[in-house]
Amino acid sequence: MSDEIQELSELLKVRRDKLKELQEKGENPFDITKYNVDSNSRDIAENFEKLNGKVVSIAGRIMSKRLMGKASFCHVQDKEGRVQLYVAKDNLGEDIYNEFKHYDIGDIIGISGEVFETHKGEKSVRVNSIALLSKSLLPLPEKYHGLKDTDLRYRQRYVDLIVNPEVKEVFVKRSKIIKSIRGLLDEKGFMEVDTPILNTIPGGAAARPFATHHNALDIDMYMRIAPELYLKRLIVGGMDRVYEMGRMFRNEGMSIKHNPEYTMMELYQAYADYNDMMDITEELIRNACMVANGTYTIYYQGQELDLEKSFKRISMNDAVLEYAGVDFKQIETTPEAQNIAREKHVQFKETDGIGAILNLFFEKYVEEKLIEPTFVMHHPVEISPLAKRKKDAPDYTERFELFICGREYANAFSELNDPIDQRGRFEHQEKLRAAGDDEANMIDEDFLTALEYGLPPTGGLGVGVDRLIMLLTDSASIRDVILFPTMKPIQ
Repeated sequence: MSDEIQELSELLKVRRDKLKELQEKGENPFDITKYNVDSNSRDIAENFEKLNGKVVSIAGRIMSKRLMGKASFCHVQDKEGRVQLYVAKDNLGEDIYNEFKHYDIGDIIGISGEVFETHKGEKSVRVNSIALLSKSLLPLPEKYHGLKDTDLRYRQRYVDLIVNPEVKEVFVKRSKIIKSIRGLLDEKGFMEVDTPILNTIPGGAAARPFATHHNALDIDMYMRIAPELYLKRLIVGGMDRVYEMGRMFRNEGMSIKHNPEYTMMELYQAYADYNDMMDITEELIRNACMVANGTYTIYYQGQELDLEKSFKRISMNDAVLEYAGVDFKQIETTPEAQNIAREKHVQFKETDGIGAILNLFFEKYVEEKLIEPTFVMHHPVEISPLAKRKKDAPDYTERFELFICGREYANAFSELNDPIDQRGRFEHQEKLRAAGDDEANMIDEDFLTALEYGLPPTGGLGVGVDRLIMLLTDSASIRDVILFPTMKPIQ
């Protein structure tokens, strides 16, 4: 056994022995069900003049202790920060003071006492009564090294939040950003709705779903990859402005940009188009940035961004022409596109047509170069099975994706509302699926029925909420903005 493991084993035994001793005296901290709290560390720091000399009741976790003869100091951490406690034998009595001296770092306590300022100018609380509310049986990570292992931080987020206060600030901002999205859409007359998470057909996006089986119905079902087709059904039903924010599930790879379950916001607005969706996307992101950071200028991984400026707009074809030097408007046949792809070392599948290869060029040569917020517009029909065609260029669609710092943050279109065209595109997707593309769309007959009743001209938008939070909190990995990211179990 290593010295480190032996030391930890001894610490665990000491803490359990302390608990057992308390329980034998009839003082089991786990029997306490409630503690009245009327203040917190921020109240004391920000309202000191008002609270000075007043009695407050606070609770939190012991994060440090300095034991002396007849008086000691400790710092307690609550939901708002830390506050120093002055614990003296004269105030508590010898028995209770001696018990306090045996409390451990990590123990949760409740105290009542007077607010005062020490000779060194630190706002503190002079403890009059103290109670052990929960015994910490595991020691917190060592003070100066903390919890640095990123894998362990994600697995034990509860410890990460205790010892790395800056982590909590990310999730405070996450909450503010999500509230800002809801608030803006509510102001614009959108109604928040809930649609099924278990789907019989995994529609609304090109992605591999998680599959399960419903025993009572004896059918296979899928965790949703997008709420799109259900939300558009609601537009058909006359609910002209709807949105949903919630978890989506995609059975794909994991990276700093991808988690198998993630938060998406989708909205649909009747009698609007993709230009309206660009406007609302800019407004939504600016508003979230100001709410979270108090400014429109941010830094993401060392890159300065001014989100107040109008976002750039460029067609996918023009972007590929600019960065790869290939003009797909001059390409007339699939073999020609495939030959150029070979010359430019762009890998493709034999089933890929001109539009799919244009998108592959974009991914290889353009995407990572789009640092400033940029709307990339007019995707090929071939890769946009749910978007409306452009009148003046029917091989392309009224669609855009938003890129910032080389990553996609939003996807939107003027929604395809022609049921005949939609059926044809679903049938093309079915052929791709039969050829081995397990991310291709399935035919959703009920959705086609809804379109036949009549979908008004509609604009739709999807925003990756986790990625937006990453951007606005300068977080490098999606795992940094999800409280409990998906992790491979420890064997």
